[in-house]
Amino acid sequence: MYYNDVYEVPLPPNHRFPMGKYKRVRKLVQHQLAGSENLQFLVSPLATTEELTTTHAFEYVQNFEKGYQTPQELRNVGFPWSPEGVLRAFSSVGGTVAAACHVCSQPNRWAAHLAGGTHHAFYDRGEGFCVFSDMAVAANVVLERYPHIQRILLLDLDVHQGNGNAVLFQNDSQVFTFSLHCSANYFSARQRSDLDIELPPNCSDNTYLVTLRYWLQQLEQQSYDLIFFQAGVDVLKEDRLGRMDLSLEGVRRRNGLVYEFAQRHQIPLVICMGGGYPRSEDWEPILEAHASVYVDAYEFWKSHVAA
Repeated sequence: MYYNDVYEVPLPPNHRFPMGKYKRVRKLVQHQLAGSENLQFLVSPLATTEELTTTHAFEYVQNFEKGYQTPQELRNVGFPWSPEGVLRAFSSVGGTVAAACHVCSQPNRWAAHLAGGTHHAFYDRGEGFCVFSDMAVAANVVLERYPHIQRILLLDLDVHQGNGNAVLFQNDSQVFTFSLHCSANYFSARQRSDLDIELPPNCSDNTYLVTLRYWLQQLEQQSYDLIFFQAGVDVLKEDRLGRMDLSLEGVRRRNGLVYEFAQRHQIPLVICMGGGYPRSEDWEPILEAHASVYVDAYEFWKSHVAA
């Protein structure tokens, strides 16, 4: 498991992005998995310019690194520019690239990043707290480096559409983009993924899980060599920005369906964090939902390896 909470970005007072949750989630996961065998926690490496430009415009990468952004570009992303922000953005991609390379180069079935999931970034611009798309960069990197990886599934279960990835992989037969999201929670123009499934606001556990189970069965008609799972927890009813009504148990069952899908077809899996906006008075539901993504993944694969 990779983590990048060593890079904290100074934000203005009352900024709505929960920067502090990353370290809290990582510590919670480490506490819940204390003493677990064959599990490492590693600091996310910084993505290189070469890796970033597999997906993003060179000029965009350079301008961001040097702080040459317009006020409108900064508003679209939602963060003020800072040197710490550059390190955080580069490590947000680097950790996902490292996790993907790990499962592609060794006989490991999964790896995870306690960050990333930045699916709103486009070729030459960012938005929605996303500077670069970590999953898109990682997908393009492994397609270049590992000949046995020929087809990738981006499985996006955030409450928001994975609009950036949808555009980045339009007409790319090697990467299939699937987004299951809320029909009433777009903050920018709707894009077209390879498969978009919309669910109504205030969607409950049963409706969500029945829908996901059905579409995972449809995805079984195709083959994949690698899956990226954007495990957004903003579908949780306690999420401040989510507009869905899933319980913690519903989120955990959702994650289990993904783990079972990957295990059943013996497809390596890379898990990334997504969504999760605590209400100011109660962070615990969001922190627990995030932590359960990783803890349950470890327990799931441990039980299947033992079996």
